[in-house]
Amino acid sequence: MSDSRESETERVTRQLRDEILDGVRPPGDRLVERDLATALEVSRVPVREALKVLVNEGLVTPRPRSWSVVRTFTDSDIADLTEVRTAFEPLTFRLAAERRTREGLDRLRKTLDEQLVAARAKDAVVARRKAADFHELVTELASNELLIEIERPLRSRMRWLLTQHDDLIAVAGQHLELYRAIANRDVDEAERLASEHLTQSQVLFRFSRGMD
Repeated sequence: MSDSRESETERVTRQLRDEILDGVRPPGDRLVERDLATALEVSRVPVREALKVLVNEGLVTPRPRSWSVVRTFTDSDIADLTEVRTAFEPLTFRLAAERRTREGLDRLRKTLDEQLVAARAKDAVVARRKAADFHELVTELASNELLIEIERPLRSRMRWLLTQHDDLIAVAGQHLELYRAIANRDVDEAERLASEHLTQSQVLFRFSRGMD
């Protein structure tokens, strides 16, 4: 495969992934190779390859022939993701507080500041993206290669879960508290706040979906 083909495939993959995670392409939306190739001004090959990547990431469901659909996450899917997040996230934040570096902390603060600005401006797309970036950076700060390896194939589905909220200010505020615990190397507080953040996130998620 040529470098240009790889670059083209990555570009198409990134664009489709962002459109799905940002809600531009809602659950059940048809993804037809021919139509996508025309819209994105590429051949069908990079589109086909991009869709395979997104199927593997759990964001797209394949259909017969040359089309797919944006995945509809069921209640069971969401429960599974939440259970995995509940198992790993308190440990991740604890390790991040214990092992964070100055450079990593600066990157985390920059992402948090961008989330706060977007939340105050009511820019939901950017605020949600930065919220998910915050969690991924914390995983990096945890400096545990096995944890990162486990997280990587789940990343897109976790990003989807982390964007399912409407109270932008509340989530940004929770992240600010978590950042302070990490910055202070307060491992117990980071773990406690992570568990609390999970509970609050589930409440916000149910509210945004109109669930009881």
